[in-house]
Amino acid sequence: MPPRTPIWKAIADTLRSDIAKGLYRPGDKLPTEATLAQRFGVNRHTVRHALAMLAEEDLVYARRGAGVFVKTTPTDYPIGRRVRFHQNLTAAGRTPAKRVLLLDTRLPSASEQDALQLGSKEPVHVYEGISLSEDRPIALFRSVFPAARFPDLLTHLGRDHSVTAALGQFGIVDYTRALTRVNAKLATATQALHLQIAENSPVLRTIGLNVDTNNTPIEVGRTWFAGDKVTLTLADP
Repeated sequence: MPPRTPIWKAIADTLRSDIAKGLYRPGDKLPTEATLAQRFGVNRHTVRHALAMLAEEDLVYARRGAGVFVKTTPTDYPIGRRVRFHQNLTAAGRTPAKRVLLLDTRLPSASEQDALQLGSKEPVHVYEGISLSEDRPIALFRSVFPAARFPDLLTHLGRDHSVTAALGQFGIVDYTRALTRVNAKLATATQALHLQIAENSPVLRTIGLNVDTNNTPIEVGRTWFAGDKVTLTLADP
């Protein structure tokens, strides 16, 4: 008789096949060890052995306290003179989308006043949301604009979600990045919820200032990229 296949290996083969069929897509969380143990009629140690095999094959990875996930290939995201979300992801072969979290008008913070060269009583428009790649969250963003220059900006952003298209309604045919700062942070509970990562997972925060062709500040923004989903690259000028 041929040697019997170890049960943990048979479980790994089944899960590998499920992933290949698209039943679990990149970024998806696999069922818990307890759920898999019930599915296959084994103990959790056997399931753990199978998952370890898939991890060695670089198909899945574990997040402490969060579970086991199908591995994704990080999205390259260029940072240069022109940072355009939709163009960047499309060029990387990904399907971009945005989900709006907040459209608001308020007074600026001290840092926003300084960046946009505004007075403390001059209002700003705030656009917050989630950037998606293949319908999966990769970043949170907050963009702030001088309200007096772009009075109906929030209406345009609410309609098509594109900053470039919205600014185009006000005659901004081009804008460039005057400044970008990047530093590492740990995800807060709220950020982790939106990005579908574990709390305290690494995120890359960028602070950027965009200017028009006259070098006048028109947008200051902060973006929090999920560290394992995005690779920031330096683009050519």
